[in-house]
Amino acid sequence: MSDPTLLPTAAPGATPVRALTIAGSDSGGGAGIQADMRTFALLGLHACVAVTAVTVQNTLGVNGFQAIDPPVVADQVRTVVTDIGVSAAKTGMLANSAIITSVTQVCTELGIGGDGGIPLVVDPVCASMHGDQLLATEALDALRQLLIPIATVVTPNLDEVRLITGIEVVDAASQRDAARALRDLGARWAVVKGGHLRTSSHSPDLLYDGETFLEFDHERIDTGHDHGAGDTLAAATAAALAHGWSVPDALEFAKGWVTRGLQAAYPLGAGHGPVNPLWRVSAG
Repeated sequence: MSDPTLLPTAAPGATPVRALTIAGSDSGGGAGIQADMRTFALLGLHACVAVTAVTVQNTLGVNGFQAIDPPVVADQVRTVVTDIGVSAAKTGMLANSAIITSVTQVCTELGIGGDGGIPLVVDPVCASMHGDQLLATEALDALRQLLIPIATVVTPNLDEVRLITGIEVVDAASQRDAARALRDLGARWAVVKGGHLRTSSHSPDLLYDGETFLEFDHERIDTGHDHGAGDTLAAATAAALAHGWSVPDALEFAKGWVTRGLQAAYPLGAGHGPVNPLWRVSAG
């Protein structure tokens, strides 16, 4: 299930599958809602958007951001879902505890996440690419207590795992401990991504549902241009879930998609270039 050409696309004139991203805007175009919309579109989905924050960033880093008022964020979600309808949703940068609370409330209201709800992928963006904390302590508490408990699947990187669970992942054993801790917070499935596990020659992701551990191991791509990799993985997972795929199949699919994007990653500006899902355009 790792072939990233497997998702079906709608015939011309037919309404495609819809998915929603609830995330911040990246002015450099490499991550955030830009990465999510690019992934959805290239996988044949119609992308709906609820913007949570406008960032001031380029390839060198984030210089500032303006959070959107929480009721406006919730109204974007509500207005889209009640009219257009979506088959999956994902979250990215949520900026503060008030937005996290508002997003949790509107998702619960609309049947997104939770048991039997519209699949919800929570990408808990709370650490920079350098591992620095991006969310205040009260916002981390809101993630743990409100949003992660309604997640169909939560997809943190290792720095985010450390901030959320307090567990420093250094090997396979601690990766399993972290997956258990995330699952204990209430997510139906927990992913502990291994892209930052530099002790491994591969990129081992671990998926856990409270009973079974599943390992997804892809080659580590030697590139300094991986901006937006986490957003792209979460978006591709949501896209597959929107088509009714199981969580394990959706994650395997997303891993294949991101691997191809890393293989085709390109330099941009003076810093950190992005994962490149545009490989699919050149590949036809």
